[in-house]
Amino acid sequence: MEKSLKSIATNYGLYLGVFLALVTVLAYAVKLELLTNMWLGIALLLVIIVFGIICVAKVKQAQNGFATFKESFTSFFITVLIGLLISTVVSFLIFNVIDTDAAETLKQKTIENTVQMMEGFNTPVNVIDETVEKMEAQNQFGIVGILKGLAGQLVIFSIIGLIVAAAMKKNNPDEA
Repeated sequence: MEKSLKSIATNYGLYLGVFLALVTVLAYAVKLELLTNMWLGIALLLVIIVFGIICVAKVKQAQNGFATFKESFTSFFITVLIGLLISTVVSFLIFNVIDTDAAETLKQKTIENTVQMMEGFNTPVNVIDETVEKMEAQNQFGIVGILKGLAGQLVIFSIIGLIVAAAMKKNNPDEA
């Protein structure tokens, strides 16, 4: 693995992390409920994927248009990993150090949104009650909750990264 791959992926990971942290801080400062907005979540998911794709393209460009599957996946993964780690640290600091009340507010808003969605799907009341009970027992902003969330995100983005790497790989015929 070339140094350029690592440095490119690290730089894009830092850019992504700063962007995600900035969105989190701005949402916290402007309107906390934005952090429970499904459309913001989808937009951020797309931004993360785009950053990963751009990183893979830059790695290919730096290597004269060639990048193996491993190089493509590695650059995507490093970018996403660094970005999510920065965002996770910022979230942890905001909701566990700076403003613990905000974590509880988000939790209640998340529960409200979940109940509304489940009612929209005509979910039985006993299932809704059971789900709310489980959600109230969880601490999504505690260290265990944050690490579980990070692990889940990494699994999802790894699968996406595998697809991106397969689509963008281009082996150098001179090295075959």
